[in-house]
Amino acid sequence: MRFFRLLKIIVITLRYGLDEFILGHSRLRPAQTLIRALLFWRPIRAPRGERLRLALEALGPIFVKFGQMLSTRRDLIPLDIADELAKLQDRVPPFPYEQAAAIMEEAYGMPVAQVFERFDTTPIASASVAQVHFASLPGGREVAVKILRPGIGTIIEKDLALLDSAAWLFHKVSSDGRRLKPREVVAEFARHIHSELDLMLEAANCSLLGRNFKDKRLLLVPDVYWDWCREQVMVMDRMNGIPISQVAHLRSIGVDIPKLARDGVEIFFTQVFRDGFFHADMHPGNIQVAPDGRYVALDFGIMGSLTEIDKQYLARNFLAFFRRDYREVARAHIESGWAPKDTPLEEFETAIRAVCEPIFDKPISEISFGRVLLRLFQTSRRFGVEIQPQLTMLQKTLLNVEGLGRDLDPQLDLWKTAQPYLERWMSEQIGWRSVLKRVQQEAPTWGAILPMLPRRIDDFLQREQNPHLVKELHQLRRQQQRQTWVLSLLALALVGLLVLEAVRFF
Repeated sequence: MRFFRLLKIIVITLRYGLDEFILGHSRLRPAQTLIRALLFWRPIRAPRGERLRLALEALGPIFVKFGQMLSTRRDLIPLDIADELAKLQDRVPPFPYEQAAAIMEEAYGMPVAQVFERFDTTPIASASVAQVHFASLPGGREVAVKILRPGIGTIIEKDLALLDSAAWLFHKVSSDGRRLKPREVVAEFARHIHSELDLMLEAANCSLLGRNFKDKRLLLVPDVYWDWCREQVMVMDRMNGIPISQVAHLRSIGVDIPKLARDGVEIFFTQVFRDGFFHADMHPGNIQVAPDGRYVALDFGIMGSLTEIDKQYLARNFLAFFRRDYREVARAHIESGWAPKDTPLEEFETAIRAVCEPIFDKPISEISFGRVLLRLFQTSRRFGVEIQPQLTMLQKTLLNVEGLGRDLDPQLDLWKTAQPYLERWMSEQIGWRSVLKRVQQEAPTWGAILPMLPRRIDDFLQREQNPHLVKELHQLRRQQQRQTWVLSLLALALVGLLVLEAVRFF
């Protein structure tokens, strides 16, 4: 089955003339000339960007998502290709309403007309995995209904199997195969793709993100209507916003574009470092802006999560980068296990400085993170740094954030915008706020255990018959009581110091 899928990819590549992308290098020009001679009958009249978009649509959802990511990287690909790939974000050909109705009737066990008061048969948006229709619930509540594409699960499984085979081959034949962990990366990508195939999971993601931003100060998240949600159908509030890519329109209605760009950075770092739960598919088709300048989040199928260890490691690296403390960056890589323990610290520090120093004190319009990442990759290969599969979604999201920031405000200084927020977050992790937070978290446990200690010791002593052991245990009990008093006094002193520090800080 994989062989036939691979054959299909080759056929589509040749049909749309994509060999010009693959064989464009001067050393491969003879092969390109040979292919053109063999396929002289092939009509190639459309522009290259259109041909690439059509090929990705023909190949399926995983390739469409790859095109979506590329469309945000205008610093890396020609503008004509970026403009054409941008159409993948909400212009994937829709599937017929008859199929959508059949899916909903199977999910609800009744006709669509009995479920919704009104249902628009023409989809408002069509993406690689699902499409969205507007409707109204009984009582008139305006909603958006997301419906999975029919048969999409089978298509994705075939593509993932092909990707896994390619990753296995790369692991076997490439010197970088083991270090880059290609099969683990594919497995991580597969996990997130599978989450898109269950709209109940997406509804749960939407609900959690909404709770995380319940103040609605910067970000609006639609409410979920659980009674109407199924694995293949998700019903949520209809959101009224302007696509973030329409910058001219946003300016015309008075939206402060530089502030919008800064708010986007704050939202991203809040998701990553405060919540450890972030939107990992932040291409322009999934983000809108309300008329009052607040962000509107859409499409919650791919969300990333980070552990406390991941968050602290990332924050440590970000702050070190902001402060240009490249020794700390190198030390963090070694201590975390990303780089081998025997990596020479001074040499690693010098290599990181050579990559990162040129990007500081420049607006985002003059910085190409794509090129910086390429140089970091070359540096990491020299020092044997291993790629961490659990962070691949975060790396992808960082690329999306850069593309959005570049479109909104080319003069945005990402470093100065993010540094105060990260410094405060770090102070909450390692400063007096962190101590106070941990004391509050552990207080219920201490309160439950301490009163029971004397009784538990007495119960144990009564079960023992050895007089020498009883004597030793009594001594141990008295020693524990003295330690409890000492610890209590130390805790009171610590609380007093924290109160004084808080008064001084505020």
